Amino acid sequence: MKSIRRIFVLSVLFHGTLLMGQKKVEFGLLSASEQAFTTYAKDTTAHAVYLYEKGENYFEVRGNYVWLIKKYHAKKKILDKQGLDEADITIPYYRSDKSKEIVNDIRALTHNGVVKHSLRKENVYDTDVSERWSVKKFTFPDVQEGSILEYSYEIQSPFFFNLTGWKFQEAIPKVYTEYNAKIPGNYKYNRALIGEIALDVNEATIKKSCFSIPRATESADCEVLKYVMKDVPAFKEGEEYMLSPSNYRSSLEFELSELLRFDGTKERYTKSWKDVDKEFKTDNDIGRQLKKVNFFERNIPVDLISGPGDPLERAKRIYQFVKDHYVWNGKYGIFLDNRVKQAFDEHKGNVAEINITLINLLNAAGIDTDMMVLSTRDNGLPKRSHPVMSDFNYLIAKTEIDGTTYLLDATEKQLPFGMLPYRCLNYHGRVMDLDEESYWYDIVPVEPNMKTVRIEMSLDPENSLVSGNFQEITTGYEAFFKRERLASLSEDEYLDKIEDSSNGDIFIKSYEVDSLQSDDRKLVENFSFEMEGLGQNKNLFFNTFLIHFFKSNPFTSETRNYPVDFGYLRSYMYYANIKIPNGYKVKELPKPINLGLPENSGVMRFNCSESQGQVMVQFSLQLRSTQYTSAGYAYVKEFFENAVTTQNNSYLVLEKE
Repeated sequence: MKSIRRIFVLSVLFHGTLLMGQKKVEFGLLSASEQAFTTYAKDTTAHAVYLYEKGENYFEVRGNYVWLIKKYHAKKKILDKQGLDEADITIPYYRSDKSKEIVNDIRALTHNGVVKHSLRKENVYDTDVSERWSVKKFTFPDVQEGSILEYSYEIQSPFFFNLTGWKFQEAIPKVYTEYNAKIPGNYKYNRALIGEIALDVNEATIKKSCFSIPRATESADCEVLKYVMKDVPAFKEGEEYMLSPSNYRSSLEFELSELLRFDGTKERYTKSWKDVDKEFKTDNDIGRQLKKVNFFERNIPVDLISGPGDPLERAKRIYQFVKDHYVWNGKYGIFLDNRVKQAFDEHKGNVAEINITLINLLNAAGIDTDMMVLSTRDNGLPKRSHPVMSDFNYLIAKTEIDGTTYLLDATEKQLPFGMLPYRCLNYHGRVMDLDEESYWYDIVPVEPNMKTVRIEMSLDPENSLVSGNFQEITTGYEAFFKRERLASLSEDEYLDKIEDSSNGDIFIKSYEVDSLQSDDRKLVENFSFEMEGLGQNKNLFFNTFLIHFFKSNPFTSETRNYPVDFGYLRSYMYYANIKIPNGYKVKELPKPINLGLPENSGVMRFNCSESQGQVMVQFSLQLRSTQYTSAGYAYVKEFFENAVTTQNNSYLVLEKE
């Protein structure tokens, strides 16, 4: 059921199916259907909806210069008060040191029935948002429930690389969205259609001699493109267990590959990995920073590198030293302003500075180590077809010791040797071997990742009390997350949270970490507890789950147009022995459960049995895949709903004899 990213590469020419297109739409005029639109039947939860959206990209000579022209026209319907935020509009535009994009002809109308309210020019504001990007901002006037907001603008761009594509899917649904482009043949773009929603119109034709520049002897043919989607659902961000929305939101991406000028000269923008490898070796921020071995040998304890132990022991010692030496400043970074010496002296640095230090020290110790660049889970999957270095935002170390490969990141204090932070579990990265050629390497999460609870408890109806002991064992990422929580809380705060998350009014009497059974990838905790409120009735009703793994179902949406991605394989185990009090017998045991996900990608089992004055409870839930396709979402949602129901409603009934 695995599916990482659905990308359709669009060829230069292809034959799509032409559907009935929209008629020419004039600004300021509403169709009869738009005027009558009150609700969106395909999404009754929507607070606003695009009735119409169209974009056009083409090239045009203005004032003896070739410009990329981007036109936009949209109409949005405000369905209720929660949709009023859609009246705030931002139009981003790019600037460099020498030039910038120009935003022209901003027009905006608020349609309230037959009354129209126009945007005034003085109510459009400019704001810089970064070193290279600014926005034009405005708010529609006189907006209310039922308003239709219509606006259009043009961007005149000198940057041909800013033909970046189209977002078919956004935070609110779209009834109709259309993208058009006319691209001269001497401008070559890579392109990809992302997402799982099919195009309703997919056209590509060639228009002969459609573009020329002054004094040029020949004209270029143009590729004319038209793409349409209808009834596009809203893309809902913030749901549990997902990679970056950019992997799945339906969109069309363009990337400038090659420019053939009319004078015959050619400029290539898409590089090969050999080009990138060469640049990395000479780059001041990367390549030269990886050659600071002499500096570190002069500034570290003598026995750190040359001390006793085999290569793995020395590697672990160096890894621990770097973790202890640095405080991560929370910044990622690969390419800019990496100053390893300064960061080392200040004991604080970004991801690149910390892990470049680790790479240098390991190499100084004779442990061959390379740099590996990757993209974090929230940054998007890097393209494998060709180098796009802006896809990468993170840097780690890759080393091999005695035939075993280890991926290392020294930014997290609680992270064991050979584990990556959860944010890095994004399938693959690129190893930048500065002696040979770079290559792709798969990121495989460590195993096992388990949470196991073992409970021994007694029921005391006379005092309406439950008491006993339980042990919680976490391994892999589950142990790492638990240690992070322990490091951030006092013991009292930690125990309070456990008491709050338990099933019932539990009180933790004692707590300790079992240091003999624990190691860097395993944490064993022992608790003793009491719980009031058992009752003194003839029949005792007792939930067999004292500890819950899931307080609620993390999957609430009816449908999902992108995969569920857990990042790593995980298992949950619960074992309880419940001593039957004197004078009582079992009247009813919870029903057993045995559920599975398609293709044996997950299993849940629950069973209770009685033996020798005790009730034994066994529960296990295993996810055998890290990712489940959108087609399997309904199964995953139901699977977790059953898990939550099992934990909440598995009552043991005891009867007084």
